[in-house]
Amino acid sequence: MPALDHVLTALSDPTRRAIVERLSRGPARVTTVAEPFDMSLVAVSKHVRVLERAGLVRRARRGREHTLTLDARPLRRVAQWTWRYEQFWNARLDRLEGLFSKKGRRS
Repeated sequence: MPALDHVLTALSDPTRRAIVERLSRGPARVTTVAEPFDMSLVAVSKHVRVLERAGLVRRARRGREHTLTLDARPLRRVAQWTWRYEQFWNARLDRLEGLFSKKGRRS
């Protein structure tokens, strides 16, 4: 499975995030995925290749037609990594809430 760095780098671009969002609704041809973007098909294909290297997109070729499918498994690694920081911030906020409630009782 690709490194977390590759997945985060791939998701750092808004165009690539939009492609992932589109593919979350089901497989689509490359030309269909490219339609909403104000860029060439070659430029969209470069974004797709970054997503493929990150393991987020799979491409099937049938003749001249290329169909893209989302593979969300690498997103699980991102979720696991961010979950640790959610726990960190929840603990911090719980302590802050405790400080405020102690201060409120003193008043």
